[in-house]
Amino acid sequence: MINTKFFFKSLVKNDINFFSGVPDSLLKNICAYISDHADSKNHIIAANEGNALAIGIGYYLATGKLPLIYMQNSGLGNIVNPLLSLSDPEVYSIPMLLMIGWRGQPGIKDEPQHKKQGRVTIEMLETMEVPYQILSTDKTDEQADEIIKTATNEALNNNVPYAIVVQKDTFSKYTTKIDHYANYELFREDAIKTIVKNLDNKDIIISTTGVASRELFEYREETNKSHNKDFLTVGGMGHANQIAMGIALQKPSRRVFCLDGDGAALMHMGSIAINGNLQCNNFRHIVLNNGAHDSVGGQSTVGFNIDFQNIAKASGYDLILHAKTNKEIIQSMEVLKKFDGKVFFEIKVKKGFRKDLGRPNTTPKKNKEDLMKFIRENDYE
Repeated sequence: MINTKFFFKSLVKNDINFFSGVPDSLLKNICAYISDHADSKNHIIAANEGNALAIGIGYYLATGKLPLIYMQNSGLGNIVNPLLSLSDPEVYSIPMLLMIGWRGQPGIKDEPQHKKQGRVTIEMLETMEVPYQILSTDKTDEQADEIIKTATNEALNNNVPYAIVVQKDTFSKYTTKIDHYANYELFREDAIKTIVKNLDNKDIIISTTGVASRELFEYREETNKSHNKDFLTVGGMGHANQIAMGIALQKPSRRVFCLDGDGAALMHMGSIAINGNLQCNNFRHIVLNNGAHDSVGGQSTVGFNIDFQNIAKASGYDLILHAKTNKEIIQSMEVLKKFDGKVFFEIKVKKGFRKDLGRPNTTPKKNKEDLMKFIRENDYE
């Protein structure tokens, strides 16, 4: 196991002073340390990994120094375009360090959405011709220091992106000393329960990546209800609302609810503009905003610093609702159920979730099949 403080100091010793990325559960300890110890203008939690890489390009162009871009390996998909069409040695040849959390590493138990990504992570880097080293749990601090030194030297000397792939449980525990906590009435799980209680039997739910889908699944278990009305978007962060819109457009007589998160909504925010400009009166976009990447360590988003409601209104949503209390959620649900048009509903909640929160015990394929059957059998167009 690598001492988190030592690793950060080794980065700084090698003149790595700029950090950007999207938080990852495997990297949460080092990400928390970076948040506490890097200058705020030199640590940007980006909307998505491609954005982080682009910010890093800008940093290098301005300073000639290496940025470190961190991500979960699922974020590789978001960096492929800027990595190959901008940073690549055959284009602008921009050096940088990529720190990648290796979810789904072969031989280590993980969730279904990480298995394929984990299996092909190294192959993806090799196909993209990105040199890399693996930072494993059995490495010493001194070996980690050598990996950083080698990575920085090769990146700078060859003007290339260089990856450090990080195994699970590599970094020692570190808890941030900066906790942006908003004391709203409800946790996200409470809000989800109230929303579900106020749905009709033929309504469809698409829930976003991470804890929100786990909380929806557990509530169905708790109430002995089927999961066939729900699609759990276990991967593909930021895409749940477009999946919901895809269903809503084809089933105009069915209400389709997207339970989104602030981090997910920010990740591919252009989808809000597309949604607002489509003729789809049965689409219900609910953003559960706790100002945090709750599923991967609670790092802050800019969710509390921007006006989601006015963004949605300017994008063309027909009705904008907001709530901070259970009573306001119930009142808003009554309004949106009767409304004929696209609805955007922001609910502000506290960050955090139960430590005993379970995970779905059915497969994604079973989830898909059950939902499609539910849509077919309850279609009343």
